[in-house]
Amino acid sequence: MPQLNRLTRLRQPWVLPAASSALQLQQLNNLETTAHAGIIGERSLATKATATSSSRSESWSVPASILAAGAALLGSALLTPGQASAKKELAILPGSKPSPAAAPAKPAGAAASEPAAAKGPAKDEKGRPIYTREEVAKHKTPKDRVWVTYKEGVYDITEFIEMHPGGAAKIMLAAGGSVEPFWGLYQQHKKPEVFAILEPYRIGTLEGGAAAAAAASAALKDPYAGDPARHPVLIPRTQKPFNGETPGSLLAASPVTPTDVFFVRNHLPVPAVDTEHYRLQVTGEGARSLELSLSELQSRFRKHHVTATIQCSGNRRNEMSQVKPVKGLEWDQGAIGTAVWGGVRLRDVLKAAGLSEDDPAVRHIHFEGLDKDPATGDVYGASIPLSRALSPECDVLLAYEMNGAPLNVDHGAPLRVVVPGVTGARSVKWLGRIVASPSESSSHWQQRDYKAFCPSVDWDSVDWGSAPAIQEPPVTSAICEPAPGTVLSAADGEVTLRGYAWSGGGRGIVRVDVSSDGGKTWSAARLLPPPPGAPAQGSYTGAWAWTLWEATLPLPAAGSDSSVTLVVKAVDSSYNNQPDSVAGIWNLRGVVNNAWHRVTLPLEQ
Repeated sequence: MPQLNRLTRLRQPWVLPAASSALQLQQLNNLETTAHAGIIGERSLATKATATSSSRSESWSVPASILAAGAALLGSALLTPGQASAKKELAILPGSKPSPAAAPAKPAGAAASEPAAAKGPAKDEKGRPIYTREEVAKHKTPKDRVWVTYKEGVYDITEFIEMHPGGAAKIMLAAGGSVEPFWGLYQQHKKPEVFAILEPYRIGTLEGGAAAAAAASAALKDPYAGDPARHPVLIPRTQKPFNGETPGSLLAASPVTPTDVFFVRNHLPVPAVDTEHYRLQVTGEGARSLELSLSELQSRFRKHHVTATIQCSGNRRNEMSQVKPVKGLEWDQGAIGTAVWGGVRLRDVLKAAGLSEDDPAVRHIHFEGLDKDPATGDVYGASIPLSRALSPECDVLLAYEMNGAPLNVDHGAPLRVVVPGVTGARSVKWLGRIVASPSESSSHWQQRDYKAFCPSVDWDSVDWGSAPAIQEPPVTSAICEPAPGTVLSAADGEVTLRGYAWSGGGRGIVRVDVSSDGGKTWSAARLLPPPPGAPAQGSYTGAWAWTLWEATLPLPAAGSDSSVTLVVKAVDSSYNNQPDSVAGIWNLRGVVNNAWHRVTLPLEQ
């Protein structure tokens, strides 16, 4: 039943058997009608239940009496919807360590015979205990319960630690203190859905309120103070770290995306790298250690150019959020761009370090960035298979130029990886180290992010080790013009659509289909010439760049409809198609959304 299901989240093996007994006892004691009376009601109810059980069981042994009291308290918690209040009642079961918030009620008249200090913590206006920062600081481990503060709230997050999407180690950094300095670093937390997850864990109020919490937060220096200026046309999705996408009309305007309006995806603060003192390290299994300056890279290895599209794994995530909430940046269709990259082949550098395709000790090549987590010191990292890294056909580049100019700061200066045909998360910026390894990168972004799961998998049941890290993305397409919100006129009789199509793995686009009636009828779009340096459309390999397209379609006759739904889908050279809806490919991280792209616009009669 739902009550029992709720207790499975507590992850204690004794909960379900005890809960079943608790329900039977509560039925005997007729407690159902008052079980939802609130925190105060819960405690009085628990006391009443315990007293009733004792009066009916005077002949029981002491252990049996304790069990009855515990079962009654469990019953109260079971029938209470609030997770935080359930934990308060469970905290006073025999054998547990009571917290100030869950201290059992004292018998009437006891308070008069005790000093004032024994009355327990002060209460806020809602009857919640008030704790000092010193009291919160004592709760840093699961054994002592893990408490954190946010603004004026105190939260017991012990049960949530293992469910934290960023991993237990990250959230434990805030144990015994405020989460606000860390949320300042990872601003994706500042969303209503995150606040909604946190609130049920509230157990009290911080002494001094929001002012005390703000003082703790202000103690952390802003690691984003040195970030570069960005073009105002970019649509910001977060500010710290900065993430911004390109407006759709600009994507459709040119086969090569101008550098200043190329989408920006940062996971951590932008590092300050001194190009003169920069050194790339190459190390690992089977490799001769190398340390190369930028000028040495440019002089020792032949320069190559690759025209390639880079797309964030979460591009078009906002469509998945419309099906069911997901966690991640709310990208529209603009977390994608195409550039002409200049640099040296990764293959050439690895060969210089003595690596070969048949080395049994090496299966993966790791990339480590110079961007660093200010709280943990962890750097951004990713990896690709050795076979791709050494393949002369895969064109993996150590790039120091973008569209004919040196890389700018936001795009990874002085050196970044460009892995054509692979999701953007593997094209590590501000490259500091290359490591040859028998296994994948252990980075959070390789192991516990950028993976897709069955739509039924949620944050409680996800097993990150059960799915491979995304490498080659599926075929996708998007309508860039007309933009959402554009009002069409039936008097015009037709509408012109423009957009892009792209597929991972170097598979070219062979066809783009478009519709102006929601997908009832289709027409083939005109494929535009490829970007400079890219092969012809429909190539089986090496088609690292997108294909832009356009089409003019008829509008419904005047008076027939008040809106028009435009749709696009693409087919790649392996005849892979796009699924018709988002629901069937929904996943908890909102990645690799390649469903038909739909834009519904008002039609003016």
